[in-house]
Amino acid sequence: MARFPKLSEQDKKRLLRLARETVEAVARGLNPPVPESLSDYEPFGVFVTIKRKTGELRGCIGTFRQAPLEVMVQESALSAAFQDPRFPPVTAEELDDLTYEISILSPLEPVSSVDEIEVGRHGLVVERGWHRGLLLPQVATEWHWDRETFLEQTCLKAGLPPDCYRDPATRVYRFEALVFGEEE
Repeated sequence: MARFPKLSEQDKKRLLRLARETVEAVARGLNPPVPESLSDYEPFGVFVTIKRKTGELRGCIGTFRQAPLEVMVQESALSAAFQDPRFPPVTAEELDDLTYEISILSPLEPVSSVDEIEVGRHGLVVERGWHRGLLLPQVATEWHWDRETFLEQTCLKAGLPPDCYRDPATRVYRFEALVFGEEE
């Protein structure tokens, strides 16, 4: 069972508000808000996913950097909104059409057998050389992937051949995520 910070509902709402207010300020040419310290949460990986209200992905980036949780949420929100190479930067005109989701990641666990991967529960990281790809647990469920497809898609995200996870030189890790988002 993964360890996650014990976030209250109020803390989750504050983190979501921080992500939204940060993106909105920068899209309008203003300085982002100073993050309010939540408490002494130990660092975890954090990803911020931004979608249109229709469900279409608009940006998703995260970090495993060792920093306070609120700092990592703010950095990830900025990166997802303005630095995701798959999308143009978020504009002020589209702010009302966006929803935010935060995924707090458990520490990475090496996978010795693909049988250790449970679709819908685990996210994946695939690494070989300087190539690295990460997919959150909810991606596999949203796309209705089986375990093999999930592994193949993570390899592709890393810029590697889809079957590279079978190569002993490739490292595969799993993690769990505490996921929460805005009410639509």
